[in-house]
Amino acid sequence: MFDMKKYIFDAVEDNINLLEINKLYYSKKIIAIVNILSKAAKRRNTIFWAGNGGSAADCQHMAAELVGRFEKERPAINSISLTTDTSALTAISNDYGYENVFARQLKANGKKNDILIVISTSGNSKNLIKALQVAKKLKINSVALLGNNGGKIKKYADISLVINSKKTPRVQEVQHIICHIICGLLEKKMGF
Repeated sequence: MFDMKKYIFDAVEDNINLLEINKLYYSKKIIAIVNILSKAAKRRNTIFWAGNGGSAADCQHMAAELVGRFEKERPAINSISLTTDTSALTAISNDYGYENVFARQLKANGKKNDILIVISTSGNSKNLIKALQVAKKLKINSVALLGNNGGKIKKYADISLVINSKKTPRVQEVQHIICHIICGLLEKKMGF
């Protein structure tokens, strides 16, 4: 018989281990990320987000945390998820191919010193790689929150934070915690 309690305990233990074992590595990367985000936010640059599937939902969530509020009542931070405009997503995919769905939006809306944050559990999404290549050409700073071993994406981003696990749910859960930590630190660093 399937032991549900064991499944729960194992999932919790996996998350605890991923966080505990890597907390020094995560903290260094998070501080570097918050430093570039705060500079961009103070200049009123845009923080763009891109990801596929569950990561697309996380992008929407994190953009909303910055535009709205996280823990503090404060001015809005300019942040946009590139995963939300269904007309753009379907038109670009149809006309230019799905691998260009984020790159094309970034070409249209991005400018120097903006930030692109990509979220991927595999680290190998072609559409995120293309977006990162466009970011580099436009002098847009880039951050990648990745799973597995970072995949191909890690070499394209300015800062890559890798959750070294092949278990997609655990990667997504830790990415979510890291994103919330980033939001909280960003508010504090900006003096809110």
